Amino acid sequence: MHTPEPSTGARPTSRDVARTAGVSQATVSLVLGGKWRGRVSERTADTVRAAARELGYRPNLAARNLRLGHTRTALLVVPALTNEFFAHVYTGAAAVAADHGFGVVLYPSPDGLGPARDPFASAQAALDGVLASSMATDALDAFRGSDLPLVMLDSDPAGPGAAAHVNLDVAAGMRLVTAHLLALGHRRFLHLASAAPSWTFDVRAAALGEALRGAEVRTVRSPLTVAAARETAEAALAAPGPRPTAVVCDDDILAAGVCKAARRLGLRVPEDLSVTGFDDMALATAVEPELTTVRLPAEEFGRRGMEALLAVLAGEPARADVLPVELVPRGSTGPAPAA
Repeated sequence: MHTPEPSTGARPTSRDVARTAGVSQATVSLVLGGKWRGRVSERTADTVRAAARELGYRPNLAARNLRLGHTRTALLVVPALTNEFFAHVYTGAAAVAADHGFGVVLYPSPDGLGPARDPFASAQAALDGVLASSMATDALDAFRGSDLPLVMLDSDPAGPGAAAHVNLDVAAGMRLVTAHLLALGHRRFLHLASAAPSWTFDVRAAALGEALRGAEVRTVRSPLTVAAARETAEAALAAPGPRPTAVVCDDDILAAGVCKAARRLGLRVPEDLSVTGFDDMALATAVEPELTTVRLPAEEFGRRGMEALLAVLAGEPARADVLPVELVPRGSTGPAPAA
């Protein structure tokens, strides 16, 4: 790229971007309008976006909206704002959206995993599309059947009404956890499952059950709070009968509650009890010992979701996308204690 000659006005224009990137104004329009795939190389698209950022160029969205009849705004619906995972999903989605002249409105479902209500007087008039992350199966009924394209994240790929699905390989993540614990000699397990009715937790439970077939597994459910998880885990670990040697949790928040329960019961982690989480957010390294957990690429997840929505809006065929996950072994797991 080279430095453009100053334009006559203070505000940079698409002509300035084209000159800086060494491309035509038509190419700038395609790239910043999100319609470049199949017409412009990815390298050229990156160059144009970099030039726009360097110049501080922002399309005149008001004029474009009048011309095209679109607001260039997407809605991201999440279960709650209290989970760090969704902040990273938003960051990734917003970064891709900004590169294409879109804005993203973040909207937590008012009832957590329950049905999301239309946050605007008329969502169809205010939005171009909807991203929904980790919502319950029927939570997006308000948007299904409308003209708004809906891209579902972390949800049942066979579910109806979505234009595209982007998922994390959570089943593989649970298989990695169980393989790790079995290799350490564990054979008695407690599954601390999320009480939230969500496809992603159903998949984790199914993968866990399949991987631990033949082992001793007990499942208890808890709301996604540290306090509730501590109370649930304390009762389960103090129950009569042989105590589990490992607790597999659906989320790092639940795992933190288990660690607190273990301490109250006088159990050492991991000498007496191994504990695993799921997500690898900041909490995983804030507890001591640090959690063995499954790392989910939350920001990339948000990026892929927004890319899928932009592709749908550009009239491109929808495709399923599944992102890999990885196990991060830390101090909360160790060899099973001797019987």
